[in-house]
Amino acid sequence: MLQPPHQSLQVAAVPAPRAPVRDRDQEAPWHTEAVCRRDEAGLFFAPSKEPTAARLSREEAAKRVCARCPVMVECREHALLQPEPYGVWGGLTAAERRVVLARRRRRDLELQKATRGTIAAAG
Repeated sequence: MLQPPHQSLQVAAVPAPRAPVRDRDQEAPWHTEAVCRRDEAGLFFAPSKEPTAARLSREEAAKRVCARCPVMVECREHALLQPEPYGVWGGLTAAERRVVLARRRRRDLELQKATRGTIAAAG
């Protein structure tokens, strides 16, 4: 049966789907969202006796994967805290991570010296 033209159709409001709220304690580990899980591990870790040009090319390709990864920062911090001695992690090579760690150690020492100096001057 058709409705007369003067009656309007009522449309039920459908709530928009919401993402489930996840408890921080029940979240999956950061690496489950890592883009590199879909790529070959060989891209991120050097084969033995890899020529320099091939290594640089492979590392750049790995860094491009890292650049689009939603957990790049978590990955990088993991590699710095472990510390991971090999491979590209969080967009940094092992050599680049050593530089970051050395800078952090120097900064921490400078902060400790500054704090001791402030405490000695106040005392």
